[in-house]
Order: sequence, then C-alpha cells, then structure tokens
Amino acid sequence: MSLEERVTTEENRPLLRVVRGNPDAAELAALTVVVAAAANTPAEPPTATPSAWADRSALARRPLTPGPGAWRASGFPR
Repeated sequence: MSLEERVTTEENRPLLRVVRGNPDAAELAALTVVVAAAANTPAEPPTATPSAWADRSALARRPLTPGPGAWRASGFPR
C-alpha cells in the first residue's frame, strides 16, 4: 500500500464506530457530546492560589510607625 493510499484511507476513516448494538440517533448524539467534551478538557489543571493560612509573609512584623494611636494600631492587623 502506497503512502497516498494510506493517507486517503485514514482521512476517510470514521472517528467513532459502533461495535455492538444498534444505537438510535439520540444515543449517538449523547456519545458524540461526551467524546467532544473529553477532547476539550485542558491538558493541565489550573494552578490554585495559595491559602491565606499558608502565607508566610503574615508572620513578619510590619514596621512600627510612631504617632498618636500607634500603640493601638500595633495590635490590630491592617
């Protein structure tokens, strides 16, 4: 079989083939939707943003600012 014949037969090959049973049009449509949805899934999952609990910068103390009410503001996070 030459390369040209192989290319033409691969292009004419159906994407889905029913091996057993006799599905109706609604069942074939449902199968097509499932296969198309599976093909459109992203290759890698999106990266999750880190939790605020895991934020190590919250452990560092912020610089103190002198002035009226500074003692009160030092106890409350911004």
